[in-house]
Amino acid sequence: MNLERMYECMGICREVHAYGQKIEKELSARFEAIDEAAEYNQLKVLHAMQKCRVSDVHFAGSSGYGYNDLGRDTLEAVYAEVFHTESALVRPQITCGTHALAVALAANLRPGDELLAISGKPYDTLEEVIGIRPSNGSLMEYGITYRQVDLKPDDSFDLEGIRASMNEHTKLVHIQRSKGYQTRRTLSVEGIGKAVAFVKSINPDVICMVDNCYGEFVERIEPTDVGADLCVGSLIKNPGGGLAPTGGYIVGKHAYVENCAYRLTSPGLGKEVGATMGLNQSFYQGFFLAPTVTAGALKGAVFAANLYERLGFDVLPDGQESRHDIIQAITFGTPEGVIEFCRGIQAAAPVDSYVEPEPWAMPGYDSDVIMAAGAFVQGSSIELSADGPVKPPYAVYFQGGLTWEHAKFGILMSLQKLTDAGLAKLPADE
Repeated sequence: MNLERMYECMGICREVHAYGQKIEKELSARFEAIDEAAEYNQLKVLHAMQKCRVSDVHFAGSSGYGYNDLGRDTLEAVYAEVFHTESALVRPQITCGTHALAVALAANLRPGDELLAISGKPYDTLEEVIGIRPSNGSLMEYGITYRQVDLKPDDSFDLEGIRASMNEHTKLVHIQRSKGYQTRRTLSVEGIGKAVAFVKSINPDVICMVDNCYGEFVERIEPTDVGADLCVGSLIKNPGGGLAPTGGYIVGKHAYVENCAYRLTSPGLGKEVGATMGLNQSFYQGFFLAPTVTAGALKGAVFAANLYERLGFDVLPDGQESRHDIIQAITFGTPEGVIEFCRGIQAAAPVDSYVEPEPWAMPGYDSDVIMAAGAFVQGSSIELSADGPVKPPYAVYFQGGLTWEHAKFGILMSLQKLTDAGLAKLPADE
């Protein structure tokens, strides 16, 4: 059975497959550059593991208090080496990216301090953490104030706006690398570095924290390489490599990471406790695979951008732009477009492919959200997934794919669903 026939058996018609093949052939140079970055990052991770003398004894788990967990402590040393930081906190007790961010913020802010977001409004789930939307235990309930400076129309930092907003109470500056549910460009590591340098020129004592979710290993450097004091992310995104079943990380300067450890566990205990319950091997192996897994997801994002852009849909980034995370935004302008796209991604999944996703009132969001993620790890967005709020401008956010081949199939299935529903039309020459 040839490849075209195999795709037909999987529900992709010949016309959609041919259109996808044409797009893929035109992307060979882009894909080669992605592979080169993955090779560099693979060597970076390997070097860190060798330098930290990782051994099979580090795969053993701990229980109870988790005292003297050598595998946990060595894994944190590996993360610190890869991110070029003084310290790291990598724990299964960190439940998600939002939790990691909440821990980092609460650990390093005190009553009377001000949090300044300089890349515009943070991701939706942080609104209740901060208190933008009232919630029990928010930072605002503890007397921590909040300001934000929106990006300029060209998605660059508003340096004069930042200067005007900083004051004697500004303790921590928040930068969100990825776009979240906004139709703005993802921030490059180089651009983040320039913003950090500008903030430090005004007040070198201000903590600069970067939400690094979806950005790890997309470039050859990370925000901590360009001056960020803290960098935060989730293990069920890029750095977990699809194998980490839960967890998050915080890397940065020792004093700030130590504060995070005290907040996560307990004052006086910090990093000394926290059982790993047999998860160490998954964390190590996932981190080792993360550069190549991220590369596959990145290829899928570039493929999706080019495929949908040529069909007349607004995409961000566009098909030719440089990439700084694995997320691809596609604007359909109608709720039906968002829903059919997500149904296509779900139908392409290895798990729960027979399920049809529906919009629902997901906790932490201010509108119904639809999510497609037939994943081995629940909610893992390094695996093939797509989601979006069902509200104007009706954009969907696609990410993930543990392999390029799966990411490609998912995009073709999404297009198949849209064409079947009459919401997308292939070019006449396809």
